[in-house]
Amino acid sequence: MCDLESGSVKVKEPSGRGRGQGGWYERLVQPCLVELLGSALFIFIGCLSVIENGPDTGRLQPALAHGLALGLVIATLGNISGGHFNPAVSLAAMLVGGLRLTMLFPYWISQLCGGLIGAALAKAVSPEERFWNATGAAFVTVQESEQVAGAVVAEIILTTLLVLTVCMGAINEKTLGPLAPVCIGFSVTVDILAGGAVSGACMNPARAFGPAMVANHWDFHWIYWLGPLLASLLVGVLIRLFIGDAKIRLILKGR
Repeated sequence: MCDLESGSVKVKEPSGRGRGQGGWYERLVQPCLVELLGSALFIFIGCLSVIENGPDTGRLQPALAHGLALGLVIATLGNISGGHFNPAVSLAAMLVGGLRLTMLFPYWISQLCGGLIGAALAKAVSPEERFWNATGAAFVTVQESEQVAGAVVAEIILTTLLVLTVCMGAINEKTLGPLAPVCIGFSVTVDILAGGAVSGACMNPARAFGPAMVANHWDFHWIYWLGPLLASLLVGVLIRLFIGDAKIRLILKGR
């Protein structure tokens, strides 16, 4: 997602704009492997923090664990793949020019497989009773159809904050900054603290998919695809039309 050079962040992307000089392995295979690895690590930590969460900490433990884990994997692996680890982020990155269209589906497959691996590892190391008490860290906040509308809207807004932070902090040249990994991790922490009780604050279809598959819990699972992906489309439109720099913006390029 970012590369620290001369005190600024230079976006690293598996597109011809940033990685055309590398061989086929570095351009096509390595980024997908890194997306799988980073997603697995991030979702393992996230799921384990939910499974092992105590009654006294509330949402603070999952919020900090998710945010810190994401910031760490972006800082360590982001220069190889762009550090997405989230299908919604990859979609937005593609829309604003930070990812080639041909790499979108390979990234999604890698992220979903990483989510499945991370959730399976969390189950493997957790006591069985704790695992099932937490429904394997699957999202169970929405229990009734009356909650659906609020949950979808919350997922859209929460994911918008996350994806906007990624795109403006690590792709848009005018707003690049060396603290992008930290800010992205903070956005996840803030989102979970604020919206965890409304929708579960997923913001990541891979984070929803892995635990749902491992625990076989699919109730209202579609919310955690629809909300984040709609947010990605919204951010893509905002950046392409209004708030992106001149290289990204499609309109209003007057001097």
